Amino acid sequence: MGSPSYRLAAAITIPSTDEFLLVRQPPPPSPAPAPEEEEYLYRGYVDSELYDLPSAPLRPLAGELRSDVAIRGADSVAGRLDISRLDVSASLDQICDQFGLPSGICGEWRLLKYVEEAEFGPDAGLNTVLIIGSLESKLEALQDSWRWMSKECASGLLSGAKSGGTRIGPYAYIGLLKPELPSNWTVAPALPCQEYPPGITLVPMKSNTLQPFRTTNLVVVVATDTPGGSTCSDCVVYGDALLIDPGCCSQVHGKLAELVNSLPKKLVVLVTHHHHDHVDGLSVVQRCNPDAVLLTHKNTMSRIGKGNWSIGYTAVAGGENICIGDQQLQVVFAPGHTDGHMGVLHVNTNALIVGDHCVGQGSATLDNRAGGNMKDYFQTTYNFLDMSPHVLIPMHGRINLWPKHMLCGYLRHRRAREVSILQSIENGARTLFDIVSKTYADVDRKLWIPASFNVRLHVDHLNSQNKLPKSFSMDKFEVSCGTNFMLWWAVAYVQARSSPAILAATALAGGLAIAYALKRNSGNEP
Repeated sequence: MGSPSYRLAAAITIPSTDEFLLVRQPPPPSPAPAPEEEEYLYRGYVDSELYDLPSAPLRPLAGELRSDVAIRGADSVAGRLDISRLDVSASLDQICDQFGLPSGICGEWRLLKYVEEAEFGPDAGLNTVLIIGSLESKLEALQDSWRWMSKECASGLLSGAKSGGTRIGPYAYIGLLKPELPSNWTVAPALPCQEYPPGITLVPMKSNTLQPFRTTNLVVVVATDTPGGSTCSDCVVYGDALLIDPGCCSQVHGKLAELVNSLPKKLVVLVTHHHHDHVDGLSVVQRCNPDAVLLTHKNTMSRIGKGNWSIGYTAVAGGENICIGDQQLQVVFAPGHTDGHMGVLHVNTNALIVGDHCVGQGSATLDNRAGGNMKDYFQTTYNFLDMSPHVLIPMHGRINLWPKHMLCGYLRHRRAREVSILQSIENGARTLFDIVSKTYADVDRKLWIPASFNVRLHVDHLNSQNKLPKSFSMDKFEVSCGTNFMLWWAVAYVQARSSPAILAATALAGGLAIAYALKRNSGNEP
């Protein structure tokens, strides 16, 4: 998996005023523009301003060199990280140069926190060194991208988020604000996790999910001791804790049991959809807390085996409110990945939990066997955009701080794929294998199987819009799916990886198998 990379985040404070310096974060680079008739659809979707502590990559020093910047308190994490072997000076210089700060802005730095990222994947992780320095008075001549902010103001923006309002990033929260906000539950040390936005804890747990990911994010929301509680009077269920998608594999069921046993007994469980990497731990939850209340869509429940959950459940269809103490969440119907797929909006922080509609890296695969639908997927994506969330939380991979940018990227990608699929068909491709092999020619062939699910749904979508050539037969296309596709794919996969001798034997066996399959299917063609 390789070694983690590092980042330095610097908190610059005015102790006498309880204020600290934040910088407006630059959005991700804009992708290549889509065709003009499509590009106008995306121009109105712009993420609101995001402010966070200034940060820069933190790289190892070469050889035996040591950092010339002393960090007071660095020895407290010496067992996990030797900060003197990292180029702190270059990172601080980059922060000053990038944002127009005077060099040597703080005479002394001390370690605020060292955060080792939980295993979100697919890479080895990004660990963060947070340091803090103080100024006697404010720097007034700052660029427009900088602003001074009090902890009280920043905490209010985080925990009382308004759609389209100013956002506060994770470094500021984890480094400075987390101790200021109430919490009465801590994840066991054996389970690395991340809390951001406040009130939402992500615990990536090992699961039987698709590569390149290895874990499924278990979402945990626990009621705080804040006086007053929830003001919502129209909730489908009230609880003291919420779990979303307990989908870990059997090897870590013991750790899941410890987590469930540490939670309040008035427990609510929500499942975004039925795939095993989202429900494999349901039986553990039920065993540890038989009184837990399960929420999910009826289509999802029909596919969850009795071995996972054998007692009753509450059906949700979207729009229902969930109250976890002082925290309010709203269920969002989000079909596309499956026909019962759900999302959840954490109203307090305007964070959107998207299930498998999006993933932390790459694109999502739709399940055509469980009602996956491309038209629904597009519509759900637009619905998410119209909600203007502050953060997207997928069940695989890291959170995304630029939701509209990410969702528009998904639309661009899916529309571009659909164009290339149509071009393949117009150029003579008639079978599922032909379309996949032409459209995904530059993609590792082991990924052609999940890609074929999306291709089938794209073809259905094109057909519903009457965009397919008249010479294209949907009946013959359907015949080419399933076993036929798998046989052709197996031959192509082996061809890409085998020696000439193995190729010859495989080609002969594969050719006979394909000929037999085609002969059988030809009798079923209209």
